[in-house]
Amino acid sequence: MTPSARGDLFDPACPTRRLLDRIGTKWTSMTVKVLAEAAPDEVRFADLRRRVPGVSQKMLSVTLQSLVRDGLVARRVEDSVPPRVFYRLTALGTSLDSALAVVREWAEANMAAVDRANQRADG
Repeated sequence: MTPSARGDLFDPACPTRRLLDRIGTKWTSMTVKVLAEAAPDEVRFADLRRRVPGVSQKMLSVTLQSLVRDGLVARRVEDSVPPRVFYRLTALGTSLDSALAVVREWAEANMAAVDRANQRADG
């Protein structure tokens, strides 16, 4: 498959499925939202961790590494002791935030209905 070709979501070998797995996590969604709210400013790692409740240092680090590798987030290291690390969304990351915002809005609007359905199913 060429890099510009569209994938087939139903093909187990499709790269689209791998990308959806990476961007579909709650930590990715929250991290992208925090960075989008700070844009165009950068956010330090410690500030991100404070603003993403419940995320461990390791999970945030893994999430950010993945976002940087995928070109969604830019990382800048300031030469100091200890080094200060800053993150910001790239243009591609900003476009992902727009897509995730639609999903977040849907979830917020429909969470009560989903909860009711779960309660009915659980009897």
